[in-house]
Amino acid sequence: MNTKSLRLLGVAASASLALAGCATPGYSNSGYGTSSPGYGTTASCYDCGTVTRIEQVGGGSNVPNATGAVLGGLVGAAAGRELADDESKGRQNTATVAGAVAGAVAGNAIQNRVQGDRYNVYVRMDDGRTTTVTQDDLGGIRVGTYVRVYNGRAWVR
Repeated sequence: MNTKSLRLLGVAASASLALAGCATPGYSNSGYGTSSPGYGTTASCYDCGTVTRIEQVGGGSNVPNATGAVLGGLVGAAAGRELADDESKGRQNTATVAGAVAGAVAGNAIQNRVQGDRYNVYVRMDDGRTTTVTQDDLGGIRVGTYVRVYNGRAWVR
């Protein structure tokens, strides 16, 4: 491989890692919210409370669904063309098409992961504090469910 191909491969790998980092779910406001003094006494479970509200967030993105596939296809096509042997136009065209298809599939998967539904779960803790956690799934949680809040999410107790 020549230096141009190696440099392009490095750029493509860096872009893939950057896109994969965007798809990784991050941690959100998992700490405790404002404290409300005067509500009850110290409870036996410091992390426990009742769900008061659930909001669906995410999923309503303004980005069209094909954006990830199109951008991935363009990056894949460029990478495939540069990595192909320059002596044969047939190989270059095949590599370009293969790169575009692979990039489109990867871009679509990344976009779907990023745009998934998320939920804000509002919890009134046993000692009167309130907290909100954001999580990908509810796991059987509904308004009125008694939960324990730890590791950045609410768990049915």
